[in-house]
Amino acid sequence: MARAAGVSATTVSHVLNDVSYARVSPETREKVKTAAAELGYGPNRLAQALRSRRSGVLGLVSEDVATTPHAGRMILGADQAARARGYTLMLSNTAGSAGTDLREADVESLLERQVDGILYATMYHRCLQPPANLGKVPAVLVDAVTADGGFPAVVPNEYGGAAAAVEALHAAGHTRIGFLNNTEDVPSTHQRLKGFRETLDRAGLDGAGAPVVTASSDADGGYAAAGRILDGGNPPSGLFCYNDRMAMGAYRAAAERGLAIPADLSIVGFDDQELIAANLHPGLTTVALPHYAMGAWAADRLIDMIEAGTAGAEPEPVLLACPLVSRGSVAAPADRVRAQG
Repeated sequence: MARAAGVSATTVSHVLNDVSYARVSPETREKVKTAAAELGYGPNRLAQALRSRRSGVLGLVSEDVATTPHAGRMILGADQAARARGYTLMLSNTAGSAGTDLREADVESLLERQVDGILYATMYHRCLQPPANLGKVPAVLVDAVTADGGFPAVVPNEYGGAAAAVEALHAAGHTRIGFLNNTEDVPSTHQRLKGFRETLDRAGLDGAGAPVVTASSDADGGYAAAGRILDGGNPPSGLFCYNDRMAMGAYRAAAERGLAIPADLSIVGFDDQELIAANLHPGLTTVALPHYAMGAWAADRLIDMIEAGTAGAEPEPVLLACPLVSRGSVAAPADRVRAQG
């Protein structure tokens, strides 16, 4: 390698291991890197770790994230961001319902492997009590927050996503819009409801008086909630659903009542679960959760903390946009189409 580059072995080592104090000209550095690429050489990671006292490994503790089909992109985002900066991601998946001792054991297992920092991810946006040993190395929360803001965190902008859903229905001409909401006491339940009502108010509609029905956040819950709202007096022509699974149940409820989507009823979901949203007929207009972006942001933030030698507590989480994904489930309401005809 040194012979191919026309330099000493020491110079090769300094360049490939990015030794900051080495006096090597830019031209020589380029010559060494070109020769290394041609010969397939790379930096000595063990030597780098010993010198910097860092392993170059990030740990990711996920509460059921690895087993959910719609959140794999969170791991992908974190992994690709880590690789781009020379780090490797090590994954540990634990059941979200597991006790605190097990979650602490997962963190401890990563600490024993000398990870430089830890990403702690949950399968849905919630406020959590992190394991006590999480703070032993720099850590960032993904799709979760703590009550005291003890760790940097990144979460979806639930309010903004709900606003985008309601705006899409209103832009299509709907003035009677209902919401099928979740029953669980989690941030997304409250923020999506707030975004729903306040967006209606800004549009000159009655947010407080708009119909809202709560149920379990699955297809059966969506079916039951949609049935109640559609069988009520003056039913809405547009429905915003807490998630795509509830929207799938709403499709069934509409079909049983002879309502065509979107001719008679427009529906918008939330999550953009590929196995559901793109495969309903018609395709479901929905709001996408920024899983990839959250994973990538968290990994970059964690690496910044590691390299700066800071712990990085932040009182407020970073909110990432939830973009609208338009498909075929939204159209002008039937009465407006008839009036224009």
